[in-house]
This record gives sequence, structure tokens and C-alpha cells, in this order.
Amino acid sequence: MTTEKLPFKIDYLHVKKAALVLRAINHRLRQQIVQDLHANGKMTVTELYIHMRLEQSVASQHLAILRRAGIVKTEREGKFVYYRIDPDRVDVIDHCVEKLIH
Repeated sequence: MTTEKLPFKIDYLHVKKAALVLRAINHRLRQQIVQDLHANGKMTVTELYIHMRLEQSVASQHLAILRRAGIVKTEREGKFVYYRIDPDRVDVIDHCVEKLIH
């Protein structure tokens, strides 16, 4: 009986990037930001930090993490920068998580 080894391929760089995306959404405050953006469609950082009673710098830092993970996108309207959820990205994340846990 031979014990043939199957090819083993895991792209550890991709695993690290995926972990950063999941870590971005796995935070209570960022989850609240995502919920608020979903409920309101789009918001400025000012609207978010006032609504959530946060310091502006805290809101900006968390939005930057969500933006790097691709969960939120920005759009400029005149002098205002609006944040909104990227629904396609959230669907992909949700689908991947479902596959991982089942």
C-alpha cells in the first residue's frame, strides 16, 4: 500500500489578507458603523462621529480600516466625502464566511 501525498497548496499571503478583512469586520464599533451606513445609505465622517458620539479621530481610524478591507467606499460630492457600504464586497465576505463555518 502506497501513501501518496496529495499536493498541498495554501497561499499564506492570501490567508493573511483574508484575516485582515475578517478582523476589520470583527469589531463591535466597526460593526455599528457598518449598520449605521447600511441604514442611512451614505454618511460623512462628521455625521457618523456625531451620531455615534465618538471622537472624530476614532471614527476616521475605524473608517480607514473598513475602507482598506473594501467594506466601505468613499465618494466625493463637492467638499464632502461620503462613506457607503460596498454591498458586493459584503456579499463576498458573507459567502466566504458561510463556506468556512459549514
